[in-house]
Amino acid sequence: MEKIELKTMTRELCHELYKDWENDDSIFMDMSMFKPFKYNKANVDSYFDSKQNPSRILFSIMLGGKPIGEIHLKKIDRDNKECTLSIHMQNNKVKNKGYGTQAEQKAVKYAFEKLGMVAINADTIIKNTRSQHVLEKVRFKAIRKDDQFIYYRIENNKNLKLG
Repeated sequence: MEKIELKTMTRELCHELYKDWENDDSIFMDMSMFKPFKYNKANVDSYFDSKQNPSRILFSIMLGGKPIGEIHLKKIDRDNKECTLSIHMQNNKVKNKGYGTQAEQKAVKYAFEKLGMVAINADTIIKNTRSQHVLEKVRFKAIRKDDQFIYYRIENNKNLKLG
């Protein structure tokens, strides 16, 4: 399997990522809201700008020098040393190949080793079983469930082996 790398998201990488983006209906709760994605430069600029704040780090998931997804460490709480992880892959061509698992392992390692986080949270909508599977492979534990989401958490542990 090819190895991915995480690279700090730039405006240019964000545009490159979204030029080949396809929305995935499995990550939307309400299908009436689901619309095919259409690249729009101004919308991507606005999206990129909205993610620029100290409580968030946005990485591009890179494969062979090209972005294939994005992974966020968000809601970074430096006092309590916790954050939340989210990931989005570009399209079906890059899904089910282990790239998301690699990206999550690298992001968890970064959060623990570089940011000094003691715990990382994540959630998925109930129907997104692919995301649940990846979180569990990376050793997140389901901690609760409601009508819409399953909530996960992983805690820093020196015995935890990360990719």
